[in-house]
Amino acid sequence: MSRNLTLPPPASGFSRRGLLGGALATGAAVSVIAPAARSHAAPAGGGQTMVGVAFEPRDVVKVGLIGLGNRGMGMLGTWVDIPGAQVVAVCDELLARAATAAQRVADKGKPRPVEYAGSLDSFQQMLDNEELDLVYIATPWEYHYPQARAALVAGAHVGVELPIATELADLWDLVNTSERTRRHLWLMENCSYGRNELAMLKMAHDGVFGDVTSGHGGYLHDLRALLFSTTYYTKSWRRLWHTRSTASFYPMHGLAPIAAAMDVNRGDRMMTLSATSTEPRGLADYRERFMPPDHPSWSETYINGDLVTCMITTAKGRTIRAEHNVSQPRPYSRINTLEGSRGIFEDYVGGDPTGARIYVEPRHGGDTWRGALEMRTEYDHWLWKELADDAEGAGHGGMDYILVWRCIQQIRAGLVPDIDVYDSAAWCSPVPLSVMSLDRGGKPVDVPDFTRGHWKKIRLGLDSPQTAMPAVP
Repeated sequence: MSRNLTLPPPASGFSRRGLLGGALATGAAVSVIAPAARSHAAPAGGGQTMVGVAFEPRDVVKVGLIGLGNRGMGMLGTWVDIPGAQVVAVCDELLARAATAAQRVADKGKPRPVEYAGSLDSFQQMLDNEELDLVYIATPWEYHYPQARAALVAGAHVGVELPIATELADLWDLVNTSERTRRHLWLMENCSYGRNELAMLKMAHDGVFGDVTSGHGGYLHDLRALLFSTTYYTKSWRRLWHTRSTASFYPMHGLAPIAAAMDVNRGDRMMTLSATSTEPRGLADYRERFMPPDHPSWSETYINGDLVTCMITTAKGRTIRAEHNVSQPRPYSRINTLEGSRGIFEDYVGGDPTGARIYVEPRHGGDTWRGALEMRTEYDHWLWKELADDAEGAGHGGMDYILVWRCIQQIRAGLVPDIDVYDSAAWCSPVPLSVMSLDRGGKPVDVPDFTRGHWKKIRLGLDSPQTAMPAVP
């Protein structure tokens, strides 16, 4: 498949307050609406597509961070270390966290960022006061949509932790707002940059698996101890989601690499989704065995099934099985399985993230699995060839470093993003669509075409060719 494409010009300039002029642009408070209260109806259309639109190049990327809990604080050092990135502002509801983050930046010999903290609206003060090139959002899920939208309106590009939004109308609104503001928004999907995942993608695009017909991915992770911790998730926000929604909360870590290997939004697209769910037993059982009588969880009723499975069909007749389970005892897995007419790749064999295996014809035979390391080396993505040493010791086996490095490089070099708002909306759509399907007894529901027809065009994505990080002036 040829991927020598002509790229359009960079996104045009945008005034921070000149485009929409409404409440968000003037700094009015952004309300956070309860997830179950929002409409599924798609908002009015946006503007010209952002498909294939490059960033405006710049020497230094001014970054503002919103959310300094475990994830946000864990990513802080990586943002500071990337050449050409400057963390100029940090924001959190809690004053102490903002102060700690600012001091950590200063301790690395960098200018101390401005601190914004003290209320849920502090992020808007940061957006009103700072000229930011990029806003990174790592807050609880319910805040992702309003904060991401506000950042787009303020004139920044936006990277959002999973998911970018939890409601269908909000996913559409982020697509439309990105198009109107001419600013990019993308899911900070670190697993899309995993070494095995990127090698699998290159194999798929090189025809190693023949015609790819199916994939299996998800997020299977025993989080019970963390969910019941009184300190890990601020105000127990993540556990409380299990009391108010039946959604597949977080399948994107496994779904996104499979979708990329299948060229979803780049020649294929997700068409329908049907969901099934087990009974919610795991969290209540864990509480019964391990939580003291005075633990706040005893007032809670869990409604989210332990295992939520989404079956997705694509326009080319492929199937994707996406799973989510954080409530039962099991080894960690993102599943990461891809199969085609000439072979199969399977990851996390026996719960071991390094134990990927492969079987492809004509290279293999005898109905015997082979370890995938040899072929991973052969198909190693250029990002890992170039950055493996720098990424060593960074979060999630180096994926976090690769992700942030690539985000900054793309902006500084004026490249088209590997992951765009359309990918992000599609990958996150199983969150609301699983609820809709379960409400209908597991019947299929349509997956929106967030690209508005542009999915039919073959274009670059995570398989983009090697480019250099511009020198810092």
